[in-house]
Amino acid sequence: METIKVQKITNIAELESLPKNKIEKVNWFDSYPYAPKVDFIIAHTGTEILLKFFVQEQSILALTTEDNDKVCTDSCVEFFINFDETGYYNFEFNCIGTALIGFRKEKNNSVRADKKILEAIERESTLGDTPFSEKMGDKKWELALNIPVSSFFKHDIQNLSGMKANANFYKCGDNLSVPHFVSWNPISNPTPNFHLEKFFGEITFE
Repeated sequence: METIKVQKITNIAELESLPKNKIEKVNWFDSYPYAPKVDFIIAHTGTEILLKFFVQEQSILALTTEDNDKVCTDSCVEFFINFDETGYYNFEFNCIGTALIGFRKEKNNSVRADKKILEAIERESTLGDTPFSEKMGDKKWELALNIPVSSFFKHDIQNLSGMKANANFYKCGDNLSVPHFVSWNPISNPTPNFHLEKFFGEITFE
């Protein structure tokens, strides 16, 4: 099982001095062998999770512009986390920063975050925020996120310091010319499914 100690920092400018983690587990190689190059850095300030993804892939796609729409069909990175057994949060972002956020106990039973919660999450993509059809070729992009503790709308978290959680990080692209489904912590399941808490890794907030 993968583990991360999430360091506490004071602002996002310090983030890139921290070590990168790789999203490289190809769990369904026979059907989906392609793995883009994906790294991420995660830290926290106590009241915010600071997260940055670094992606290099053979094509990019960004058609979804409305939050809580199906961003996984585009070039997409995802972060799932639980703090207890009541359920887990799924944070999903396409490469121009459009977000989908939910809380659920199982894949098909989700409560979506409201507009106020979504708007509080800061997102900055090197690709901007204008949608585009699939672009082929060696493409690189980065997405920086600032996720306040208010995003965990089914919990009353005041400060992350000292907390433990389970999480997984993903890269997917359902509607790309070459679909792919890769993860940070490995997933042992016959078909692609990121919504399996038993395959989350462990993270500890410093």
